[in-house]
Amino acid sequence: MKNKKGFTLIELLVVIAIIGILSSVVVASLNG
Repeated sequence: MKNKKGFTLIELLVVIAIIGILSSVVVASLNG
Protein backbone atom coordinates (compact mmCIF):
# COMPACT_ATOMS: atom_id res chain seq x y z
CA MET A 1 0.00 0.00 0.00
CA LYS A 2 3.05 2.27 -0.03
CA ASN A 3 2.62 4.57 -3.00
CA LYS A 4 4.88 7.53 -3.69
CA LYS A 5 2.15 9.29 -5.65
CA GLY A 6 -0.36 9.17 -2.82
CA PHE A 7 -0.85 10.76 0.56
CA THR A 8 -1.08 8.75 3.72
CA LEU A 9 -3.92 9.54 6.10
CA ILE A 10 -1.57 11.26 8.54
CA GLU A 11 -0.05 13.47 5.84
CA LEU A 12 -3.54 14.40 4.64
CA LEU A 13 -4.62 15.32 8.17
CA VAL A 14 -1.48 17.42 8.67
CA VAL A 15 -2.07 19.30 5.41
CA ILE A 16 -5.71 19.95 6.33
CA ALA A 17 -4.69 21.18 9.78
CA ILE A 18 -2.07 23.57 8.35
CA ILE A 19 -4.50 24.94 5.77
CA GLY A 20 -7.15 25.42 8.46
CA ILE A 21 -4.74 27.30 10.74
CA LEU A 22 -3.42 29.50 7.93
CA SER A 23 -6.91 30.33 6.66
CA SER A 24 -8.13 31.19 10.17
CA VAL A 25 -5.14 33.50 10.68
CA VAL A 26 -5.80 35.20 7.34
CA VAL A 27 -9.49 35.67 8.11
CA ALA A 28 -8.69 37.05 11.56
CA SER A 29 -6.18 39.53 10.14
CA LEU A 30 -8.59 40.62 7.39
CA ASN A 31 -11.36 41.19 9.91
CA GLY A 32 -9.03 43.37 11.94
